[in-house]
Amino acid sequence: MSFILAGDFRKGITFQMDGNIMVIVEFQHVKPGKGAAFVRTKIRNVVNGSVLEKTFNPTEKFELAMIETRKMEYLYSDGGLYYFMDNESYEQIPLNHAQVEEALNFVKENMTVTVKFFNGAPFSVEPPNFVELLITECEPGVKGDTATGGSKPATLETGYIVQVPFFVNEGDVIRVDTRTGEYMSRV
Repeated sequence: MSFILAGDFRKGITFQMDGNIMVIVEFQHVKPGKGAAFVRTKIRNVVNGSVLEKTFNPTEKFELAMIETRKMEYLYSDGGLYYFMDNESYEQIPLNHAQVEEALNFVKENMTVTVKFFNGAPFSVEPPNFVELLITECEPGVKGDTATGGSKPATLETGYIVQVPFFVNEGDVIRVDTRTGEYMSRV
């Protein structure tokens, strides 16, 4: 059994709180000019999907949740369900939109992802750290604009909008960092 202090919280860490398993969605360490430091978080209950904003004292201690991860292939969506297949057992599991919402920005069919389980029940999907996706919609860059080093919005094949440099065009395949949602390079 291992523990974590609230001061060590990072995005994606799962821990037990009040009998529930929580995952950190967002966190911010705050050190005000007066008073003690604290950790402001947005946490999600992995079982029912409810999101809670909570402030912790950095010295608060919580038990880490033992999470199982499996590599699975995203197959298809049908209505509000998204189907994933275990690459070893070929077992298929359906997940609802709340469980896959963030990953959908970067996941396309037949892509291998990491599915997290707690006590045998799946609760979240993580895409690979870097993915290569096609730009389906993008304004053309204007000649001479590259000197400013600016950027423009581009819509990826998943529907996600990312800021790209002016020289990137519709039809290009780009590499995206899924942890930050930022453009990395053209492929």
